Amino acid sequence: MPQFLFLLYDDPSKWREMSPQELQTANKKYMGWGEKARQAGFVRAGQKLVDDAGKVLRGPQRAATDGPYSETKELAGGYYVIEAANYDEAVRGALDHPHLQYGGTIEIRQVEELPSQPT
Repeated sequence: MPQFLFLLYDDPSKWREMSPQELQTANKKYMGWGEKARQAGFVRAGQKLVDDAGKVLRGPQRAATDGPYSETKELAGGYYVIEAANYDEAVRGALDHPHLQYGGTIEIRQVEELPSQPT
């Protein structure tokens, strides 16, 4: 079955403005969605990313710079690897993700299956 990557983007400053109780509620929603999706065989892997812009390498100069783009406040905050028959099924699976409820963006990309190399 095809695999897809869910990339979760948002402005991390909004999370710093939440109360501890609001953060705990949000965390429970995210964990609940992930557990339900894993039990359904939809999610294969996933992790939260550190709330920073990371580093970007661009060729051919191979110089590392901060963040994806200096003018954006949205950062990749986490990812899931999921299995779905097609984009429509992947989208349907993401529609109830709490990230959307909190104003985030979910980018869905299909993973290209490369031919295996002889060993």
